[in-house]
Amino acid sequence: MELSFILLLILFGHQDDVCYGHEWSRLDGDTTYRSCIHDVTGQYPQLIGFDLGGMELGQPCNLDSVPFTLIRQEIIRQDKRGGRVTVSWHARHPLTGGTAWDTTSCMTMALDTQSAVHDTLVHYISRVAQFIASVPTTSPLIFRPWHENSGNWFWWGRHACDSTEYQQLWHLTRTIFDQYNVQVEWVFSPDKLTQYDASPQGALREMTDYYPGDEYVDIIGTDCYHFGGEEGTEDYLYRAHRQLSAAAALAEQHHKRLAFTETGNEGIRCAHWYTRVLLPLCHAYPIEYVHVWRNAWDIETHYYLPYSHHSEREDFIQFIHQL
Repeated sequence: MELSFILLLILFGHQDDVCYGHEWSRLDGDTTYRSCIHDVTGQYPQLIGFDLGGMELGQPCNLDSVPFTLIRQEIIRQDKRGGRVTVSWHARHPLTGGTAWDTTSCMTMALDTQSAVHDTLVHYISRVAQFIASVPTTSPLIFRPWHENSGNWFWWGRHACDSTEYQQLWHLTRTIFDQYNVQVEWVFSPDKLTQYDASPQGALREMTDYYPGDEYVDIIGTDCYHFGGEEGTEDYLYRAHRQLSAAAALAEQHHKRLAFTETGNEGIRCAHWYTRVLLPLCHAYPIEYVHVWRNAWDIETHYYLPYSHHSEREDFIQFIHQL
């Protein structure tokens, strides 16, 4: 049963797909196995995403209340099915202890080897490295650290550090992972590209400025969300094409693979969003995978994948067949 897969040329991924979904959860220790995508299609996803935010503090659960023991278990299960796993990390602020969304300036101290903040950051990265190294898999995890750096909402974002500091953060992360012999595929994934002019060259320039270097990156992608319903479609397509075009150009220049690393329309407020909006985007670029965000069990409107009795269920099935 667990070998039943959706065989796609472009992998489709869903965050926390087997941990919880709209109106159900395994977070209380329920051993009943379930998958959001399996509920709709009858098959398991080839790609599942998990987040390690909270691991750096030694907490038992991540920022979305998923136990790390469950994440470990499901990474192994997905690997045994022959599937892939992508891992993000919303790291806590190394100076204030606040969330990843605390934009208090700290990067200069975090990179200063004589600073206590640097020691904290090294400890954070080491905990994540040790966890990944401890999970036995036949395929390396797809690791997407320090994502959406081109935005202004994370402590590693554009308004909190310059391009040189951001690259140094990546290099430090890689150095520590190498010390623990962690084998992952590294993903560089900015979000909006608005620092320079609106031309394709402006978008590519911004991606290039923050690019960590060929020896530190395996996959280049971008995160881009559709906000609102039909009225947000034009804006989403503009931003998505702008970002995917820049990512594709950078990937081609540096001989890297390409992915649409995070996207979605919260609550699927746009009719036929999967076949009419997302599918043409996926076919317009040589992406390896596309990954949508989670279906929260405790927030009624926070979902990105149709559930079994949702009105867009059949549209999603058609999307999967055509992907």
